[in-house]
Amino acid sequence: MKEVQIYTDGACRNNPGPGGWGAILVYGRYEKELSGGERDTTNNRMELMAAISGLEALKEPCCVTLYSDSKYLVDAFVLGWVDTWESHGWKRGRDELKNSDLWQRLSSLVSKHEVSFVWVKGHDGHEYNERCDRLATSFADTLIDA
Repeated sequence: MKEVQIYTDGACRNNPGPGGWGAILVYGRYEKELSGGERDTTNNRMELMAAISGLEALKEPCCVTLYSDSKYLVDAFVLGWVDTWESHGWKRGRDELKNSDLWQRLSSLVSKHEVSFVWVKGHDGHEYNERCDRLATSFADTLIDA
């Protein structure tokens, strides 16, 4: 399997509000930047969309290390929350799981690859995290005046 690193970040102005996401895929010496966003969203949705979009860009099953500054995203997989939510019909106890549509989509993508999730401290000078933040915030900013 090819080894790929995916760096992700999400951003939202006035949470909820205009949001953006950024992802950078690194395979050997090759890099691919992706970004997108939504006019009315939340920061957590954009964090999830960054990971989803990065994994969707892969053309075949890969061994992936996915880096994110979102504890929400990383802990959900590292601590097994996603498995619990899935086994309970995508609910948290009796309550609806927020962003269940994206969690289901992401869980399906993760099952197609060998994915390790790594938390990185945001806004701490990590080169790829800073680049993803710029991609995400730039996209969110284009939606403010649009």
